[in-house]
Amino acid sequence: MQFNARVHVMLKPAVNDPQGNTVMSGLKSLGFAGVRSVRVGKFLTLQLDAADQAAAERQVDDMCKKLLANPVIETYSVEVSAV
Repeated sequence: MQFNARVHVMLKPAVNDPQGNTVMSGLKSLGFAGVRSVRVGKFLTLQLDAADQAAAERQVDDMCKKLLANPVIETYSVEVSAV
């Protein structure tokens, strides 16, 4: 079976986000004074083959742990759906 996976990777709340700070500063300089916080992360989409949804979820979780996210400083969430 084929599956689509959506992976969101974000820095943990305690980790400084200089890119987010830069974006927030830029937004404020453009007149968006109401912006209180910005965190920048990654969004990935994957297409994969697996025996079933549970197997696809396990594969994507393993990918995140091994390559897509750094578990020391990042968190991630995964959404898997059949094509």
